[in-house]
Amino acid sequence: MVLMRRHILLPTLLSTAVMYLLSWVWHGLALTDLEEITIPKPLYFTLAALVYLVLGAGLTFIVHTAIEHGWISLKKAFPLTAALFGVAAGFFVYLVIFVLGMSFVKGGMLHVVVDVLWQMLEQGIGGLCVSLGIIYDMHKRYLEAERAI
Repeated sequence: MVLMRRHILLPTLLSTAVMYLLSWVWHGLALTDLEEITIPKPLYFTLAALVYLVLGAGLTFIVHTAIEHGWISLKKAFPLTAALFGVAAGFFVYLVIFVLGMSFVKGGMLHVVVDVLWQMLEQGIGGLCVSLGIIYDMHKRYLEAERAI
């Protein structure tokens, strides 16, 4: 099973957990948006966890594909490049949210700008976490190969 491999599972779970935590800190503590949601909170948190799991898996797939095709070099600013892939994904995710009208607060242009910047930062950090998970996996594989010799 491909999903059970460490090089997929670790970056996915790391980025999912960090993005979920960042979302909770931003919307729950900094803005108190979570108090205004109309659906039951357990349902919201479950759905949010699933969304972030899909985002983490998507970022992991994108970064692995980019490495495979040579779009990302592991030798030159790999974490930064993976973070930029996350920023692009965050912009795309926000466009979908904006078009569907699924924002926490109906506000003016300032709200739109802050929201899109936050989404890009959040997914950018998710992309960075994917790269750190991949680096950790490569390090573990190297150590395991050295022990086998």
